[in-house]
Amino acid sequence: MNVSDEAAVLLADILPTSYEVGVLNGKVSPGDTVVIVGAGPIGLAAIATSKLFSPSRIVVVDAADSRRKAALERGADVALGPDEDVEKTVRELTGGLGADVAIEAVGIPDTFELCTRVVRPGGTVANIGVHGAPATLHLEDLWIKNVTITTGLVDTSSTPRLLSMLAAGRLEVPELITHRFGLGEMQDAYDVFSRPAVTGALKVALFSEAGVE
Repeated sequence: MNVSDEAAVLLADILPTSYEVGVLNGKVSPGDTVVIVGAGPIGLAAIATSKLFSPSRIVVVDAADSRRKAALERGADVALGPDEDVEKTVRELTGGLGADVAIEAVGIPDTFELCTRVVRPGGTVANIGVHGAPATLHLEDLWIKNVTITTGLVDTSSTPRLLSMLAAGRLEVPELITHRFGLGEMQDAYDVFSRPAVTGALKVALFSEAGVE
């Protein structure tokens, strides 16, 4: 198959996770407005896999300037930061309705709760983020909106399909690998990956003489 090592390595986790837990669970459909909260590697991969279903627009929310820029470069239509009124902007873009699908790709209470506020009546919140603290479910607001909330852990059942789309050129793989190291530089790689706000790292790849490991 005509698939590069760097594209194939994303199939180990990032692309199936965004596709299965975000896009498929969220039931992204043609013409939808999709809001993705979090523009790390999973959020950026969610842009690419959402585009497979031809949404009308993709709105990304992230606190980091570098990641908002990365989202726009990788296909998002709008990128919003913490100083902007996300809820108001989404309402304005959708004629007051809200997002058809809100994908949570961070894993903290604030981002989950934001997704529940921007989703439209009858919409879906697809939670990808791994949460380590409780989040408040505001049923006093949600009960009347007929909202679906999905969660899950990737099972990679979609990997063969994604691989076929990659090989056929039907899936545009975002450039997520920002730093490359040899296997002897593993400690340096971990250091760079642990400080993404400073280094701008998205994903770090370790190379041997044979290619990506």
